Amino acid sequence: MSLSNKQVFPSLSIAIPASLVSDVPHLREKSLKIGLVSRAASIFCVDEIVIFSDLPGVDQKKDINLIKTILSYMETPQYLRKRLFKIKPELRYAGILPPLRTPHHPISNQTRGLSIGEHREGAVISKVKHGSLVDIGVEKLVLIPKSQLPINSRVTVKVTELGKHPKAALANREEVKTYWGYRITVSKNLFGRFLKKHNFDLVIATSRQGDPIQKLEDILFKRWKKSRRILVAFGAPIQGLYEIAIKENLELSNVADFVINTIPHQGTETVRTEEAIYASLAIFNLFTKDIKRNHSK
Repeated sequence: MSLSNKQVFPSLSIAIPASLVSDVPHLREKSLKIGLVSRAASIFCVDEIVIFSDLPGVDQKKDINLIKTILSYMETPQYLRKRLFKIKPELRYAGILPPLRTPHHPISNQTRGLSIGEHREGAVISKVKHGSLVDIGVEKLVLIPKSQLPINSRVTVKVTELGKHPKAALANREEVKTYWGYRITVSKNLFGRFLKKHNFDLVIATSRQGDPIQKLEDILFKRWKKSRRILVAFGAPIQGLYEIAIKENLELSNVADFVINTIPHQGTETVRTEEAIYASLAIFNLFTKDIKRNHSK
């Protein structure tokens, strides 16, 4: 399957609970589960992953840090990981994490494989008189002229010159025409309060108790087409979004535009969070595909 073009619109975010890995005891299984979420987000061109606390009164910092660390590690190109990540207990099982193979994780590691105008992720190695030297995953460092950048900071660059002394310019991720990974947001608020503080045009809560997707497909697609910022939220292994909202003294239907069951007639008693993410994003990907097709006409 070919790599998909970057979503021009809408911008897609997913929200996952801090207790995502509460149903598995061992760090190895926790790591693999988070890895599956990262893969799903990358496959379906998710722009943002939001981690929210879902247990009022419970300190979930440890779980949040684990999820954030592994998601960040996976999103970072392999050639930058040793520079940007110190040895951490959370990454003990990093070796079992699946590769993303997104456009910003290139395989080519030779300068001769670069092309003018190519975008790369890099890490600032040193400052020199004429600018900053950046590692972009090839055998030579590239110079960003007239830029004194913080050491070990991660940057997006565009190659401007090749040859013996390659050069690049700082680039905005938004100008890259292909999918360029996800960012991670850790909410300081519980689910309901987070939604109230962020201006999403469309909020979809996924739940077994929601309306079957086929019942609201047409009206949902119309809203999807008109939206620029969309959030799709998922429940936890031990409680769904209905229960999470109730613990905040909220009605889920009052904080979400739609409450959708994306897996009607499920054959198992439960659907794991990571499974719901794959199933739901696969369906919503059809909406985005239709928008792209109509936009290109």
